[in-house]
Amino acid sequence: GGAPPGEGERPSRQPGLPECKSDQTNGQPHQLTPHTGATRIQPGSTIGCAFHPLGKAGAMFPLRDTTRSRSVPLVNRLLIAINLVVFLCEASLTPRQLATLTTTLGLVPRRLWASPGLPQLLTVLTSMFMHGGWWHLISNLWVLFVFGDNVEDRMGHFRYLAFYLLSGVAAAFAHALVSAGSRVPTIGASGAISGVMGAYVVLFPHARILTFVPLFFLPSLVEVSALVFIGFWFISQLFSGLFSLSGAVGVGTYGGVAWWAHVGGFVAGALTVRVFARRVQRVYYPRDDWW
Repeated sequence: GGAPPGEGERPSRQPGLPECKSDQTNGQPHQLTPHTGATRIQPGSTIGCAFHPLGKAGAMFPLRDTTRSRSVPLVNRLLIAINLVVFLCEASLTPRQLATLTTTLGLVPRRLWASPGLPQLLTVLTSMFMHGGWWHLISNLWVLFVFGDNVEDRMGHFRYLAFYLLSGVAAAFAHALVSAGSRVPTIGASGAISGVMGAYVVLFPHARILTFVPLFFLPSLVEVSALVFIGFWFISQLFSGLFSLSGAVGVGTYGGVAWWAHVGGFVAGALTVRVFARRVQRVYYPRDDWW
């Protein structure tokens, strides 16, 4: 289940995870099972939550886009490298050490609102660079690789870095507001990456995205516009987020996915992209009356 503790189905006990008192009336302890900016995960597992363009089901996955960058995406590559190095450090820890690290550096909404000082505010940033498994890491970084270079090309290196971090902060607070009572640590870069996708669809709505689509047992490759691909993705995130508020599942999550982090990051990115993007210099040629 994806419900935060005390707001729905309890997470199962996992070895090495710290206990906290239940919000349920029976007072039985349960475990803080972290979930990511995309999906709840089990610390130490090799299968984490994935940032799929169409949600947890992963109905479509972007392979590449047709827009080429004019500059080297230094910041985008640096962000990918930092996330990879942090995850390798995580992988070197024991399950108990990893659980402690996740609880300490992950974003815990209830803890953030209870003590909104500098230590808890820093978890908004530190949680953006942690991942719950190899698949979670690879899928997140691949989406960032596909879309991030073009956004950085339009913004410039330093503006892109500020934009990326701002999108991640907006995503974190969107999740924290919706799941204010959750004690579940949240980790993952997908909130910030959602902001990058929001910027991409504003800047390059007609770009073509080569997409992997598993159709029954015959997977195929199709090309769709960025507006269709990212638009469909956002609608799926929004409806999943609304369903998570129905009360049938944990507030703000469904299947362990922090949908409102995706929605918040995307909206923040789409709304602020024009502030960060550099104006395109267009060259106009005089009309040749001979032709």
